[in-house]
Amino acid sequence: MQMTAKVVGVILMLIGVVWILQGINVLPGSFMTGQMKWAYYGAIAVVVGIGLFMVGRRGTP
Repeated sequence: MQMTAKVVGVILMLIGVVWILQGINVLPGSFMTGQMKWAYYGAIAVVVGIGLFMVGRRGTP
């Protein structure tokens, strides 16, 4: 369970970074390019990914 949370967290963080870069028009080539709402969605994905990663790092008591 912990390893799954860490892996999903890292993947979500990477996807979030891509969405942010596309939303702020740094990474072109998608329908998301230049649309700020995708930058916001990406920021949310990064925060959730960090949360999942931290949950996965926490040891079982």
